[in-house]
This record gives sequence, C-alpha cells and structure tokens, in this order.
Amino acid sequence: MLAFTNANEKMSPTVIGAGCKVTGDIKTDHTVQIHGTVMGSVIADTIVIGRGGKVVGKIVAQTLFLHGALDGPATVGTANVFSNAQMVGTLSYHTLNITGNTGLECKLAKRKDK
Repeated sequence: MLAFTNANEKMSPTVIGAGCKVTGDIKTDHTVQIHGTVMGSVIADTIVIGRGGKVVGKIVAQTLFLHGALDGPATVGTANVFSNAQMVGTLSYHTLNITGNTGLECKLAKRKDK
C-alpha cells in the first residue's frame, strides 16, 4: 500500500528504502527512516536507521533508533541502540538505552546542555 500526502499533511516521514543510496545531506523537522544508505549528514527530529540501513556522516536528532550502522558522530537527546547495531564515532546523548549485544566502537559522551 502506498502512502500519499498533501499540502495539509504536516508530519509525513522521509523514507530511504532498502537498496537506495543517497549522497548528500538530509534536513527535516520530522522523521527520517533509513533502510538504504545515506552518505552525508542527517538532521531531523527522529532518525530511524533500520536493519540493513547505513549512514556515513553526522547525525543530529532529538531521538535516534539505531538498528543498522552509523559511521560518524551523533548528537541526540535520546539514543536507542538495538542488538546488531553498529556505530563508529562519538555518540553525544542526554539519555542512552542499549538493548542486547551491539557493535558499538564509539566514544560515549553524556550531554550536559539542556
């Protein structure tokens, strides 16, 4: 089933599908779901990197759900890291939730700003 939005729709997500590769930066006030590959920075309210998804670049978000791979720094309010997730870089967070065995090879930095 396809989801369509119109000019009155204010909360439509950006979805990068499996097998899709985007080179460049993504910036939105809403949600970005990444199931393919993004080579660039991603700035959004919520970022979901799905299993099989990968970001090579900087992440800035209020909420991050990491199921896939992230190669780069991340500055987030809440980081949710799930089993099989992989990350290289610095994860700067207010709240960190880790579930299961992850492949974190990153520096963890608790944010002190509000």
